Amino acid sequence: MQNRKKITPYKVFSALNMIIMLLLILVTAYPIYYIVIASFSDPGALSRHMGLMWVPRKPYTLSAYVTVFRNPQIITGFVNTLFVLGAGLIVNLTMTMLGAFFLTIKGPILKDAIALMIIFTMYFSGGLIPAYLNIRDLKLMDSLWALILPGAINTANLIIMKSAFQSIPDSLVESARLDGGSFLQILLRVMIPLSKATIAVMVLYYGVGHWNAWFSASVYLRNSQKFPLQLVVRNILKLADASAMGVGAGMDEIAQLAELIKYALIVVTTAPILVLYPFLQKYFVKGVMVGAIKG
Repeated sequence: MQNRKKITPYKVFSALNMIIMLLLILVTAYPIYYIVIASFSDPGALSRHMGLMWVPRKPYTLSAYVTVFRNPQIITGFVNTLFVLGAGLIVNLTMTMLGAFFLTIKGPILKDAIALMIIFTMYFSGGLIPAYLNIRDLKLMDSLWALILPGAINTANLIIMKSAFQSIPDSLVESARLDGGSFLQILLRVMIPLSKATIAVMVLYYGVGHWNAWFSASVYLRNSQKFPLQLVVRNILKLADASAMGVGAGMDEIAQLAELIKYALIVVTTAPILVLYPFLQKYFVKGVMVGAIKG
């Protein structure tokens, strides 16, 4: 008789752990899956459906996506968000890397005092009213730059980048200095190439922040042609009315299509980040761990 393999407590734990993790994945992923399949469903059939749904309700339709992309506000919102995302990332990465490099190198006067002042901002801030008055006095009201410049540096991201720079051996920096390299050359040719994983994490952090931001735009912007995508979507969802999308139909059809449009809007605004994340995910753990090694 063949001996059976002994089931160890570790194997039992691993099996239970896997089952629990699969259930957590299902619970987390199902709402996203539901929104995607609902956005392709027939409005009438979707309104009559109750409970869980695993496949789109027939007949399948793209009417919600057609309506979304026909709305000029959505297109304008995409353009504005892409500008804020592109310009914002350039400003964020430039300022964060320069600030982290300043706090890393040896020699600057009052460096420790400046570092304490920067950390102070993580715990205390002036609040919304001083920020509003500051933007007004800088003549940035109703400008997309009001969404970029005030948040040019995130303190937590600055500390992560500083830690990444500090993990680079001092001998490399000293060698570059002996070879006649300037501080800018050291930053561009030594620090940045050796911190690509952390920079990728910064792109993800800042990029998601810019893509999802809507509150600052609602405070500082008045011209609807300058609204970013998330603020446009918020206003449409807040109205909860398909007529806001320029849909001409009966009241019942509008109510049904409005629900479908909500799902399509969520998919349209979420998809770009979901597509980008897998390309940066391989750097994510490494970049964060590097930022946690040295403080």
